Amino acid sequence: MKLNDLINEQYGLSMLPENPVYAMAYVPFQAQPPKTYSPDQGLVSGTMFPKLDKPFYGSKCGDNT
Repeated sequence: MKLNDLINEQYGLSMLPENPVYAMAYVPFQAQPPKTYSPDQGLVSGTMFPKLDKPFYGSKCGDNT
């Protein structure tokens, strides 16, 4: 049985709302515990989760010079 089916069966919750509102962020349940940074690295990165670590490069973004 898949995790989202189990959650739906036991708690009556779906992965996403039935009628989602446009421009509203929805985060589905995570199937496994995510990998995390150490507390020091998380503080430097601004997130504890490597998959959410999206550095901002400003004007360097896409600059091939």
